[in-house]
Amino acid sequence: MSTIAPDRTPLASDATTSPHWIGGEAVHGGITGNDIVDPATGGVIGRVSYADDALIERAVAAAAAAFPAWRDTPWPRRAAVMFEFRTRLRERIEDIAAVITAQHGKTLEEARQEVLRGLDAVDLATGIGTTLKGQMSEQVGRGVDTFSSLHPIGVGVAVSPFNFPALLAIMPIAAAIAAGNALILKPSERDPGASIIIAEAAREAGVPAGILSVVHGNRPVVEALIDHPDVKAVTFVGSTQAARSVYARAGERGKRAQTLGSAKNHLVVLPDADLDATVDAVVSGAFGATGQRCMAVSVVVAVGDIADELVARVVDASQGIVVGAGTDSVTQMGPIISAAARDRVRRIVGDAVDAGADAVLDRREVEVEGYEGGFYVGPVVLDNVTTEMEAYREEIFGPVLSVVRVDTLDAAIELIRGNPYGNGAALFTSNGSDARRFEREVEAGQVGINVPVPVPIATFGSAGWNDSIFGDTQMNAGSVGFWTRTKFVTTRW
Repeated sequence: MSTIAPDRTPLASDATTSPHWIGGEAVHGGITGNDIVDPATGGVIGRVSYADDALIERAVAAAAAAFPAWRDTPWPRRAAVMFEFRTRLRERIEDIAAVITAQHGKTLEEARQEVLRGLDAVDLATGIGTTLKGQMSEQVGRGVDTFSSLHPIGVGVAVSPFNFPALLAIMPIAAAIAAGNALILKPSERDPGASIIIAEAAREAGVPAGILSVVHGNRPVVEALIDHPDVKAVTFVGSTQAARSVYARAGERGKRAQTLGSAKNHLVVLPDADLDATVDAVVSGAFGATGQRCMAVSVVVAVGDIADELVARVVDASQGIVVGAGTDSVTQMGPIISAAARDRVRRIVGDAVDAGADAVLDRREVEVEGYEGGFYVGPVVLDNVTTEMEAYREEIFGPVLSVVRVDTLDAAIELIRGNPYGNGAALFTSNGSDARRFEREVEAGQVGINVPVPVPIATFGSAGWNDSIFGDTQMNAGSVGFWTRTKFVTTRW
């Protein structure tokens, strides 16, 4: 098991420190972590401690001890707990949304919608009995029958990112626990507050102590959890570099892993597209959640002679977007998560302009009155971007839309095929034949036709292709296979 660096100062309990959650209760302690910063103001609003070896051992021990009884709990009872979990989460929507906005910066409405989307995953978990069924074949030999059954794997770890601190915590919690496992959640240290409210809701719903724990920390904490001999699986969402590292570490230790990484989502616009609908979709897909989502539209591929009008109308629709604090009712786009992230966005835009891109809309230096210390970047539209530019190659994770111009649909499909990521791709057209060809040939795991952000509902799995995922299972409905293992039994009586 990895050892957390011992040269950190033990952290005393205080009201501003986000606690861990172990054994069904809030637990303070560990080692000094980081400040929690409000992106809207740049001010420190709390602290988070990182788990040390003792807290990690305590969380894993609690999970391992609670697992056998929860595994043996009939699935209808586990489903009933999920029904109650959904109720408790819905009652706390405003509390969860408020802490997300305070720690992440997205608007209150975006935060509410995030929680509501998480409830879809809990809805799926309430029907866990429909997906935990095995198969049977009788008389495979004389007097011999064979059947299969699904069994929970034990103690799992979920590492969730900063950009959806509720949704991407609720999804693995619902799937893993409904399937009979114990789960340790390691949320982002930037905005950990939502995870504790979710854990409280789970306890109130009847999730036994130890079945859900929350520990805070950075990379050493994740590595220590992966290395622990009682941890059987890890699910992760973050950058491709980190996803690859987590997947490799888990594989080396014989652990099951699904790790979701970066994205570079393309939206292709054909000349026959309905421009009114397309422009609305491009703007919402690119600048919703300040571009800080793995399914954000980051590249528009304009095919043929539609490019000039498309770009002009996107710019016109974007230049009036109200940037401000997420708590302000007039705000349409909140701040970036941190000063470093803001500076990175600005640098990438500047480098693209220096390399020949046209900044047809450049609001990267936007200032918000009364919030001068906040981490704000307004919408940016870069035209005539080439594939050599960092603005095209890398996931920016900010409100930057790159426009690449090509002559044909063939060229658009080939452009997407040449990108290392394959999270999502969309096509806007009124031609059914072109749409069908695109959905069959494009290299992406989630495809939209006249839909800019094509994330399936929870009853379908969701995952990208290529360097956007490591492992062969998906989230939501596709995760039941990840959280269970199959037993085959052959009998003769």
